[in-house]
Amino acid sequence: MANTKSAKKRILVSQKKALRNKMIKSRTKTAVKKAAKAIEAGGAKDTDAVYISAVSLIDKAVTKGVLHKNTAARKKSRLAKRLNKAS
Repeated sequence: MANTKSAKKRILVSQKKALRNKMIKSRTKTAVKKAAKAIEAGGAKDTDAVYISAVSLIDKAVTKGVLHKNTAARKKSRLAKRLNKAS
């Protein structure tokens, strides 16, 4: 248990940051799964929109410092590869 006032504050701040990071990661994972499912199902108009939104969320996660840029590049590349293979 934290004894000092600053240590107590650090605990609160780190909990807030962890929650924020968890929300961003969860939202990104959901978008990637949704895009993968749309690509598997087909439907060109729908697929492009879902793919673009997934890539956008991945990029936002990088700018917020939740994902590493290489991890994001890998995720986007795999999604693009799936999209190109399907179409």
